Amino acid sequence: MPRPSSRRATSTPSPSAHPLGRHVSTPAGRHVSTKLLGVRLTPDARRTQLIDVGAALFASKPYDDVLMEEVASRAGISRALLYRHFSSKRDLVAAVHQRATDQLLTEVEDLGDGTLAEQIAVGLDAHFDYFQANRNLVLAANRVLASDPVVQAVITGGFAALQRRLLDAAGVDGPLASAAVLAWLEFVRVMCVEWLAHQTFDRVELRDLCVRALLGALDLRG
Repeated sequence: MPRPSSRRATSTPSPSAHPLGRHVSTPAGRHVSTKLLGVRLTPDARRTQLIDVGAALFASKPYDDVLMEEVASRAGISRALLYRHFSSKRDLVAAVHQRATDQLLTEVEDLGDGTLAEQIAVGLDAHFDYFQANRNLVLAANRVLASDPVVQAVITGGFAALQRRLLDAAGVDGPLASAAVLAWLEFVRVMCVEWLAHQTFDRVELRDLCVRALLGALDLRG
């Protein structure tokens, strides 16, 4: 009787497999490597991965359609581990929004050497680009989560940083100017939400209106 073969069957790699793993682009330009799925990561690395996954999901579908189970599945971890990093979907949204805010503030640090009106327009365009790419997330933060203190703290913090930069760029100061700039930032926020939700006017019209509104509020010329 012939002896059974002692050789183990070997599996054939999938034609689509890549030794370095695939990369999934997120709207913010970051990449989530599928090689990280199921791999033990440091707490900071895992948190970054989960924010990457959350950013992609919140950008691709409305807030209510994103499930934490899907976040955990895409990250290759259990729900229990996911909840160790983020206790709720709102906490994950806040973290995604905080990182986006920090990136935008970094991006608009240098607005060029143009006139004040031109510098304002550059800053607005940077924000509009992000808003368009992340429409669902922006609408969630400003509508569904409008009363959430954590999410609103992110928005308030971003406003404070932008307020100081605009006052410095305009060369003005004082309580009245500070209040005018803060009111303008809220005006821009409301207008952007209206634009994203209904698309009844285009971004060029919106940008030009916002520029004129700030120059008028500060009684300045561009």
